[in-house]
Order: sequence, then structure tokens, then C-alpha cells
Amino acid sequence: MSEQKIGTKCVQAGYTPKNGEPRQIPIIQSTTFKYDTSEDMGKLFDLEASGYFYTRLQNPTNDYVAAKIAALEGGTAAMLTSSGQAANFFALFNICECGSHIVASSSIYGGTFNLISVTMAKMGIEVTFVSPDSTDEELDAAFRDNTRAVFGETIANPALTVLDIERFAAAAHRHGVPLVIDNTFPTPVNCRPIEWGADIVTHSTTKYLDGHGAAVGGCIVDSGKFDWMAHADKFPGLTTPDDSYHGITYAEKFGKEGAFITKCTAQLMRDFGCIQSPQNAFILNLGLESLHVRMPKHVENGQAVAEFLEQHPMVEKVNYSGLKSDKYYTIAQKYLPNGGCGVVSFELKGGREAAGKFMKALKLAAIETHVADARTCCLNPATSTHRQMTDEQLAAAGIPAGLIRLSCGLEDKEDLIADLAQALEVLK
Repeated sequence: MSEQKIGTKCVQAGYTPKNGEPRQIPIIQSTTFKYDTSEDMGKLFDLEASGYFYTRLQNPTNDYVAAKIAALEGGTAAMLTSSGQAANFFALFNICECGSHIVASSSIYGGTFNLISVTMAKMGIEVTFVSPDSTDEELDAAFRDNTRAVFGETIANPALTVLDIERFAAAAHRHGVPLVIDNTFPTPVNCRPIEWGADIVTHSTTKYLDGHGAAVGGCIVDSGKFDWMAHADKFPGLTTPDDSYHGITYAEKFGKEGAFITKCTAQLMRDFGCIQSPQNAFILNLGLESLHVRMPKHVENGQAVAEFLEQHPMVEKVNYSGLKSDKYYTIAQKYLPNGGCGVVSFELKGGREAAGKFMKALKLAAIETHVADARTCCLNPATSTHRQMTDEQLAAAGIPAGLIRLSCGLEDKEDLIADLAQALEVLK
């Protein structure tokens, strides 16, 4: 059979039951696993055999779902984490250490901005933030001898900038480091960053992959393409023996296809324990099975709402890459030909005060610290998800203080527009 389409993978990938086995992915709700001999278990601890001994490291339910997401993204290996934040932290910390440096897009989710600029800085890892619109010369200037990764988001949350993945990947590879891309908003249904040169892809599975606001989680997918041994001096954790795990050299033992995720599991998941629960993984898989059906509807609603808002006299500016007037329309046609997502951000005339009045008047859309849900929701990032950022940092990230992030759900678009219209009347 030829390569399966994305919709078939959403439904079928990751788990193939054998004769008489459960049709649905089983929930292995167990912390531990029994073995007949110490030698059998010892092979697992030595990474000489595949299997399970403690759910903090690996669990069959989680691995089935991770394998599905790897298939959707076109990667060779994947792992689930307890949240999207944990996924981004693990993806970066797996190749960084005290004294390392990261180049990151300045237009990223506020929580991730804080993770990299504050928390990881306390670990001795420095960062240089660059505009997603940087020239090649500006990008190259941001790199240092100790740079170990480049990070960005396919569609930034909530500024909705669209990253030129191919160009950022080329810059990363010129300097011998991988590009890590958070692909939460478009999902692999609308964009597969690995096809454009990304090396590691992360997700907050809490968002569209789950799609129903039911389970928090994250995922890391390895493309299996970055040659760690070719840059051995930059990544000793992968290319030299790991004294904390029987002297294994991950890049030699597991190759390009498996080294990154194996190290991430054997070291970081072992030590930090940010595992996704099997129950949450099961719920996530239910969402994945309809992802290819849901995303076109989210895009349809987002496009309709963006077009309505763009014409409204009380709206200062609309950010949505599906609009021909949008700064990122042309680049979105390259990376997101089927549309990006259902999230629209817009600035009202009247700033922060107008934003508060508008959201209070909404009847259908709920004010929530959430996004990419089956139900429409909204928030003002400056007073919620990005409130730790200064006005200057907000401006640099493309998030004015009066910006509203609206996540269009799966309701009828006519009802969404009617709700927005009546709320906007309050501002006149």
C-alpha cells in the first residue's frame, strides 16, 4: 500500500491490534510491570531490550499514542509529556546545559517565553530572541559558539505570526544545530514542519490534538534527520558515554532515528517525571481520531470571523494569515495552503478598556485561559497568559495590551459572528 493519507493516519496509526486484542487502544493503568527474572528486567534497564518496567519512564498506552503523532508529523520517534510546557522544556534541555545558548523567535507563547528567558536562564542557559521577520544576516548574527538550538512556533500564540520554517531551519543548520518547532496551532493536518527542514517538533496536545478541553498533555517528535555525530562537540550528551546510564552513547547505539527520544526518556523523564497519564493519553487519542475532520471546520470559522472583524468600524486591526491583507498571507500560502487554525487575534479601538467591555458582553464565546477547543473562547493575553511581560516585551512579541485572542470552535459560523456583532455594539 502507498503512503497513507493524513486522515487515515489520524484514525489508524500507532496501534494495530492482533487477533483477539482490543480494537480500541487499551488503557494500561498500572505503575509497574511484572517480570519472571531479574535478568529480564535488567535488560530493560540496560536498554538492551524493549519493554516496560515503570510508567514514569514509559507506558504502552502512551507509546501507542506517541507513535500515532510521530506518524502524523513524519517523524521516527516520539514521546508524550505531562503538558506542552514540559514538551518544550524537555526538547530544549535534552540538548542544552549550563553554558549553552538558544536562538528563539520573539513571537512565541508567553509561558514559553518565560520558560526560556527566566527559568532556563537560572540553569545557566542564555537566549537571544530574534524577530520572526529577521533577515538572514540578523539571524546569523544571533548565533554564538555555544548556541545549541533554534526555537520557534509555526503559528505564534497569540500574535499569529507565521514562521518561515525553511529559512530558520537553514540558519540553524548553517550553524550546526537543530531547529525545534512548536506546531500546536496548525497541527500536522495543516503543516508538517519536518517537511520544511525542522528537526524536532513539539505540541501542546491539550489544544487541537485533544480538541475538547479534556486532557492536559504534550508531545515531542524527532524527525530522525539531524546528524548528532557530525556535530559531536556541540552535543556531548548524545555523542559521548552517559555515565548515569551504563555508559551508553545514545547517538551510536540508537542512531539518528532514535537517539534524541531515547536520551529524553532515559535521562529527563527518569529525573523530572513529567509523564502523561495513560488515561489522558487515551482521551488524547479519541481527539486525534477526528483531528482531520475538525481542523477544516476550525479554519472555516476562523476565516469567516476574521473577514467579519476586518470590516467592522470598531476594530483597529485583525491578525489572521488567511486574510489577503495580513502581513503573513503570502508565507502562509506556502506553509499553510489549507489554512492555519481557528484562532483569530484582533485589536479594538479603545485598547485595553474596550477589550474588557467587549469580552464581558459576549454570550456564546467564553472567557477562558484556553484555546483550540471545540467551544469558542477568548481572552486578553496582556492580563492573562502574557501578564508577566512588560509593555515593551509585549510590543516586541506583537501583542498590544488591548489585543484579544479569539479561538473559534466548532459552532455555526453565523452564530459566532452574531455574538461578536452584539458585543461590538456595546463599544459604540
